Parts: sequence; C-alpha cells; structure tokens
Amino acid sequence: MRLSRRALLAATTAATAFSSAPPASAARHPQRLHTGFERLLANGYAQLDGQRVGIVTNPTGITRDARHIVDVMHADDRVNLIAVFGPEHGFRGTAQAGGSEGRYDDPATGLPVYDTYLKSGRPLADIFTASDVDTVVFDIQDVGARFYTYIWTLYDCMEAAQLAGKRFVVLDRPNPVTGRAAQGPVLHKEFATFVGRQPISQAHGMTVAELARLFNGEFLAAPVALETVLMTGWKRSEFSDTSGLPWVPPSPNMPTPDTALVYSGTCLFEGTNLSEGRGTTRPFELLGAEGVDGRWAAAVGELALPGVHFREAYFAPTFSKFQGRTIGGVQIHVHDRAAYDPVRTGIALLVTAKRVWSGFAWRSDNWIDKLTGSTQVRTAIDAGAGPDEVVAGWQEELAAFRATRREYLLYR
Repeated sequence: MRLSRRALLAATTAATAFSSAPPASAARHPQRLHTGFERLLANGYAQLDGQRVGIVTNPTGITRDARHIVDVMHADDRVNLIAVFGPEHGFRGTAQAGGSEGRYDDPATGLPVYDTYLKSGRPLADIFTASDVDTVVFDIQDVGARFYTYIWTLYDCMEAAQLAGKRFVVLDRPNPVTGRAAQGPVLHKEFATFVGRQPISQAHGMTVAELARLFNGEFLAAPVALETVLMTGWKRSEFSDTSGLPWVPPSPNMPTPDTALVYSGTCLFEGTNLSEGRGTTRPFELLGAEGVDGRWAAAVGELALPGVHFREAYFAPTFSKFQGRTIGGVQIHVHDRAAYDPVRTGIALLVTAKRVWSGFAWRSDNWIDKLTGSTQVRTAIDAGAGPDEVVAGWQEELAAFRATRREYLLYR
C-alpha cells in the first residue's frame, strides 16, 4: 500500500508543472522567492480552471503587498471562489486560542465562511459537500511545530475532502524557522489530539506542501486527490526574514518570527503551572511564576546551551496564568539562531525550573504528555534526568521519522 501510494504521489507531482523543484538560480536569491499563491496567480489560476473553489485560510494568506488572497481571488473573474473555511482563531483572526469565528458571511466579499475548528471526518466532509465546492485549497502560514493546530486542520481537511470526493490543492509557504532538520520527540498514537494527530516530531522542519504529501502517503486511510503548488527561490536553511514576505501573526500569541523560533520548545510550559508568557508582548520568550527568582536564569545559563542566553526577568501577564500579578522568571535571547536548538532548550528550561523552584508542577491533566507525544519526557524529568538524558530518550524514534520524512522533502 505504501509503495503504490508513493508511486501515485510521484506521478501526480511529475504531471503538475508547478510541482517541479525550484531552480538552483532562484534558490540562490531569496528575494526571488515566490509563494505557491504567487505562482498560481502568475499562471492565471490554471489549476482551478472550471472549478468551484473553497479555500482554507486565515490572516496569513496574503500577497507580498499585504493583500489577502481571498480578496484578490474574489475580485478576479479567472477563478470561481465560492466559499471560505476558517480554522482556529478564524478566517479573519478575531478569536483567541481555543476559539473560532463560527459560520457567517464575510462583510468584505459576501462569501460564506464555514467554521472548521474541531471538526473532522464525516462532519467536516458534510461541510465541504454543503458548500458545493469542487476543489478545496489550503493556504495558511505554519510555524514548524507539531502542536500548532493549523497542520492538523490541513490533515483533517485532506481527510474530509477525500470523504466528500473533492480535489485538494495546497499552496506552499516557507517554514519560518527553516526546514533544516526534524527535532524532538515523536508522537505516540495513543496520545493523539488536535495538538498532534499523527506520529511526527515536535519540530518537523517541513513546509505545509511537504507535510501534505507525508500525510497522504503515510497516514490517511485513503489518499485524497492532492496537488501542490510549490514555491520557487526558497532554501531549507532560510529563516522567515530572508523571504521578503510580510509577517502576519498566525495566531494572537505568535506576534513575531522570534516567537516562532522558540515556540517548538517553550510551548511545553503550557503543560506546567508556570506562565508561558501569554498576556505579555513576548509570549513563549518570557517564562515564569510567583516565587521564581534569579536562580533559574543562572541554572539554565550554566548549561551553556548553543545560540541562546537567559536573562532574569520579572513581568505581569495581562491575561492567562498569573493575570495582573508580578512574577519572576527568564527571558530567552537567541543570539545565534543557526546554532539554537529550541526543543533541547525547552527541555533544559523544564529540568532547571523543576530543580530550582519548589512550586513546580505539571498540569493535573498531564497535558505535557499530549504536547511531547508520550510519557517519556515527564517521567524522565520526574526521575531526575538531565537535559541530555531526556533528549537521548527519543533519538531512535526521531531517526525513524527522519528517514520517512526524507522521502517527502521538495526543496534543497
């Protein structure tokens, strides 16, 4: 089954002009990067010709001059856009974490907007059927972490499109924290939730088009009719600020590319009783709790982790944990992002926080296990393991995932 799927995917890619690898000359010039949408537009929406189109997107679905692609497509007679599908936080991005915008008609375009958040399988397929689309398009900026829910919106929509008999087209965008390597623990299927549906690593190092191919070839019960419109001019080693594209916060607590850089490690603090910096201007870069003092920054600083410094910090979150109370902790300062390992850094911060602060506790629902994908991290830290020992515990599974991942990479 796996071999035939991969052969089918390879044939589909070869038959689609947009799915060719980016030219070497373009890859040498980051300013020449063109997103999947830019290439689709440049070809007059040829891949959508004669189709009733619906698009899964959010505020990150923009052009280089910061226009939303829904507004651009709606105004263009060459494409028949008839529906929009909103993920967590909503199509226009008005909802906080764990929320969505519901079903409404978009005031700017009059298009019906359907809510996909927390919907999957047959109920989501029924939404695609009711919308009367022929093709579902996906264009959302990911940030490279397994627990960022947009990639599982991608997965759920691919599954639902297959059930509803719809085509599925992914418009690719850069991974803002590079596509150099997969890092961190791999999800165990018994811990699957909306922050991790399938066994991929905590920092996957892939673009959404690459993930879509991986999902189709490895995880979906039946593959969807998938097409990908790739970028040109993107290299795996490039960070978001080399792209020339404007940064739009993919969610309310992802304000800058710096947030994305640390997120795949420090989001683990959602599984503890410490603040992960929500309610500050530096979420996921500021971490802390009442009773934490400078000993934490000193302890993690002594580990001499590559590419990062830690500053003793005090702050008062405006919402979420410790709302309105001044707490102590650390601020993360990445000084060499090429050397920085966000997942190992996140583990080191957990280990040292538990050692220096007697009030440290995991969330009572063991949410940390859902974030890391198994009990391994929590139980190792509770047993007194150091960062290197914790990280060693997932290397065999990570190596297996890296081998699988390699087959679906599309860029150099």
